[in-house]
Amino acid sequence: MTGLFCRLATRSCSLWRRGAVVLREAHGPPSRPRPRHRAPLLSGEGASPAARGGAQSRTQHSEAVEPVEVELKRLQGADYGIVEVLMCRHKARNALGHVFVSQMRELVSSLSDDSSVRVVIFRSLVPNVFCAGADLKERALMDNSESDLFVHSLRSLMTQIAMLPMPTVAAVDGVALGGGLELALACDLRTAAHSAQMGLIETTRGLIPGAGGSQRLPRMVGITLAKELIFTGRRVSGRTALEMGLANRAVEQNQTGDAAYREALCLAREILPQAPIAVRMAKEAVNRGIQVDISSAMAIERICYARVIPTRDRREGMAAFIEKRPPQYTGE
Repeated sequence: MTGLFCRLATRSCSLWRRGAVVLREAHGPPSRPRPRHRAPLLSGEGASPAARGGAQSRTQHSEAVEPVEVELKRLQGADYGIVEVLMCRHKARNALGHVFVSQMRELVSSLSDDSSVRVVIFRSLVPNVFCAGADLKERALMDNSESDLFVHSLRSLMTQIAMLPMPTVAAVDGVALGGGLELALACDLRTAAHSAQMGLIETTRGLIPGAGGSQRLPRMVGITLAKELIFTGRRVSGRTALEMGLANRAVEQNQTGDAAYREALCLAREILPQAPIAVRMAKEAVNRGIQVDISSAMAIERICYARVIPTRDRREGMAAFIEKRPPQYTGE
């Protein structure tokens, strides 16, 4: 009798998992499977005390399942090639906690070698928030060495995002503070709602930007302006961010609260038709060249240029120009 009961429970759990997969496909499957919430093996309702005791024992020995705080969505149809990284830690306003950072690192890693991905959009599903920064509740429980290690993992995540070979766009529809702005700074491009609030506010907490903000912001807006923003911990609106070069585009917020995302999608659609290898090489040339002297930068450009010469896309681009038709790039 006990064996029959366990087989029925296992079948129920299997059916639940298949249902969860179907739901996840509706949002676009991530490149790597990740554990989702699992239904309990046994509910215990209507079971004998012995059966309930066995269920509790199995539950105690089952693996802890992390909540899903970051997901991947692959657009289809005419938008195929655009991938969205969806931040969905609702209760903590996308704060950068251990689970959030771990899941983000896994997703970003899965995108690095995916040649089908042409543009990545980082967006939030939490209303009025892009990313609120560090999870201060978690940080308060860390000692000095643990805090240092965690900030190192944050810095590594931002570097991982910055090193993605394809263009990345941050859609800032709300608050992006501290580590949240550092995440946006790690992207190639940023769109913002006028109502968005952005700032490196670490000095107001007795800290400094530790996930790349002290280095990326000066390279983006200039040293003196970056120093002012960091020293004062000042927040700026999306409109001001556009004026100072922190955002590429800024738009009025709409009724659904996703104006920056819609603008990011428009930007991604402008990039999508271009030759993907050429776009990737252009990104590499700019990113590597900006770090060195002009002579070395020219050598980097020459290397990147040489890598597009033998591609089919280059030949297709030339043929399309001569034949006066739109090119059809395949990324080869």
